[in-house]
Amino acid sequence: MNKKLLSLLFLMMPVIMFAQSTTDKIDQLFKDYTGWFVEAIFYEIPFSDSFKIPWVLIVLIGGAIYFTIYFKFINITGFITAFKVVKGKYEDIEKHGVDKLYGDKTSGPDILTTLRDDGVEGEVSHFQALTAALSATVGLGNIAGVAVALSIGGPGATFWMIVAGLFGMASKFAECTLGVKYRDVDEDGTVYGGPMYYLTKGLKEKGAGGLGKVLAVLFAIFVVGGSFGGGNMFQANQAAAQFTKLFNLTGGNAGLYFGLVMAVLVAVVIIGGIKRIASVTEKVVPFMAGIYVLAALIILFANFSLIDDAFLLIYDGAFSGLGVAGGLVGVMIQGIRRGAFSNEAGVGSAAIAHSAVRTKYPASEGIVALLEPFIDTVIICTMTALVIIITNFDGEFMEYGVEIKQGVEITAVAFDTVIPHFSIVLTIAVILFAFSTMISWSYYGMQGWVFLFGKGKYTDLAYKVLFLIFVVIGASISLGAVIDFSDAMIFAMVVPNIIGVVMLSPVIKKELKRYMNAINKKKEAIEDGAVDVNDHL
Repeated sequence: MNKKLLSLLFLMMPVIMFAQSTTDKIDQLFKDYTGWFVEAIFYEIPFSDSFKIPWVLIVLIGGAIYFTIYFKFINITGFITAFKVVKGKYEDIEKHGVDKLYGDKTSGPDILTTLRDDGVEGEVSHFQALTAALSATVGLGNIAGVAVALSIGGPGATFWMIVAGLFGMASKFAECTLGVKYRDVDEDGTVYGGPMYYLTKGLKEKGAGGLGKVLAVLFAIFVVGGSFGGGNMFQANQAAAQFTKLFNLTGGNAGLYFGLVMAVLVAVVIIGGIKRIASVTEKVVPFMAGIYVLAALIILFANFSLIDDAFLLIYDGAFSGLGVAGGLVGVMIQGIRRGAFSNEAGVGSAAIAHSAVRTKYPASEGIVALLEPFIDTVIICTMTALVIIITNFDGEFMEYGVEIKQGVEITAVAFDTVIPHFSIVLTIAVILFAFSTMISWSYYGMQGWVFLFGKGKYTDLAYKVLFLIFVVIGASISLGAVIDFSDAMIFAMVVPNIIGVVMLSPVIKKELKRYMNAINKKKEAIEDGAVDVNDHL
């Protein structure tokens, strides 16, 4: 299949060359026929003459607050448990079930002979599922998006960005629990999951099967469109632009060649499905995020005396506005919007990756998933913001309240002020971020594609070929309205997803209680000394 994919990709070169030569026409065509959709999704509800709030942002944040309260602040109470689950502390009960291991204390270790052959559905570990999902969210938004948010909303936007990340943890918990609960597993072990499945199955159980089917189809269409655009073309486009700029590559074909190389690399990974995607992301994501955070920490330690001043600016700006456009409300909107859009909590995309995890307890993966917004927004986005604020105290390269267009360049300047030529490393990070985002979104899109057109070898092949073609097109043409449309597709996913998750909240609470009871049962058995935990690992 590898040769078929690559052969078909190169056979499509004439189409790609045509697209490259007719960029403006493609852009205008998209604008003419999809402008109404973009405007509808990002329509801003006017609350006064001075500020407006996109309705999709209200849905995202409203859902996050609802889930936080309904699940009794799971974003706080489940935080430590999440790390324990990722480390594999409860892997035995997730694989075999707590009743089989710890239910009958008189059986002791004799049951191990039967447990060795007892498997569990799923394709990847908790850590792999987490990194696969993180690879789709940690990306250009953390590097460029933060700089754009600060340019509009000032330092105070950082505070509200963090708030959005903390509330978003509850949304991720809810949707990823459902992703595992209602997934489909083929005879060969391949997992199909995500909002499409919990919308159809879950709402059918609630007596709303018709609504569930409509919402599932809408979500599948949106996720396919989003995978081709924001999850693919935009990533390839920005990575190619940063690469060609750094090395002063000129000529109309520079982006094309870059796109071809990127497409080949993406093809090698996505052909192997979620298992290969997870095996790559579990190495790439920690590596690239680690380098980026390490560089940020170096800058922060080098300017240690200024950190408290930076936090003071963030706090003052969060509640005063510091004179930026829209004042206090404007700052809140920018911070919350960037935080929500960066970690994709409530969008439903992450539930697709997390549904492939190996576990008997759906809530175990929901608890793991709540770490995503914390890592993506609370840690990485905040690191970027602090670096920019500290290195820009004198307003040398950014004026707050004046929107910038190229966020990557601003972030690069901020890092270069302390670590000379770090922009080279940042370019590598951008390319790796883009690469990891593309391979994860290819999986998201294919799950939607399969839901719409059925499972099969040729169905998979058709989607993968299209995805690879769009990688090349994205890197070699100017996007404009194409990206506006694809972004709208991604955030349109919020509507059917939030509706379904809210309706299925009682199911999530039941699964959470079942998993916590299992953990407690294991603890009690070990404390009583009736079993030796080492016998079950």
